[in-house]
Amino acid sequence: MFRLAHLTDLHATPIAGVRLPDLALKQLLGWLSWQVRRRHIHRPEILAGLVEDLHGEAPDHVVVTGDLTNVAHAGEFAAARRWLERIGDAALLSVVPGNHDAYVAAPFAASWALWREYLASDREGPDCAGSAVEFPTLRVRGPLALVGLNTATPTGPLLATGQVGAEQLARLEERLEELAGSGLSRVLLLHHPPTEGAVPRRALTDAGAVRAVLARAGAELVLHGHAHRTLLGELPGPRGPIPVVGARSGTDAGRRPGRSAQYHLYRFEGPGDRPRIHLSIRAWDPASRRFQPGEARWLAS
Repeated sequence: MFRLAHLTDLHATPIAGVRLPDLALKQLLGWLSWQVRRRHIHRPEILAGLVEDLHGEAPDHVVVTGDLTNVAHAGEFAAARRWLERIGDAALLSVVPGNHDAYVAAPFAASWALWREYLASDREGPDCAGSAVEFPTLRVRGPLALVGLNTATPTGPLLATGQVGAEQLARLEERLEELAGSGLSRVLLLHHPPTEGAVPRRALTDAGAVRAVLARAGAELVLHGHAHRTLLGELPGPRGPIPVVGARSGTDAGRRPGRSAQYHLYRFEGPGDRPRIHLSIRAWDPASRRFQPGEARWLAS
């Protein structure tokens, strides 16, 4: 048995030390949104409770599917790094970026480089420390092959779409096919939902191409964020339906129905390439100010 925790859309880094003239237009609009609304929704005390609950549950591995930051300001990347370290080191924790982590174009050395060991493939050793991360990534943990896609790309003001791109798609198909005979459970991690119609105005623009790759090459589970809602779906695969699950934000104070903070715990049982997968939800309880057990179910396999 192997236990995997999935959290996403933390958005709890404060936008501190900002000089407004230095912000791009999109960052300025995002900063205003954070000042007026988002800092009251995504609360650091809930993130602290999430970290405490993770330590209590002690999963074998943790994945974060993006949006650690709000407007990709330089100070946010360092603050998010400190939160990652509170959860654990790179042996315990894997990350893929979200659209807010690419809110605007930023130098790699001042942004994702601060999270590099949490993002990069196992094969990328110290010699690669100064270079950009090549996606899709591959991290093997227990019976799982964690394949990380980057859907985050800078967009204009008021846009939150994502894209994988032809080169990354080709490498993804090769990687999934190579892993098909490995005896491992292939878990695909990405920020934007690959299912059709999940977030119409903030969609993955080449989601159809991702679905086509999965239909040909297969995977055992797909995990995403971005929607800030619990989404349970499936996509066709060569051996049957592939479960696709999106989690809520892990820090949402619950001002809107169906949005209060949650994270997911998965239990993988049986053969690595044909596992039984059980999902249990941990939900923030404002009364006790702790995460508590929520819905539980087996996923179709």
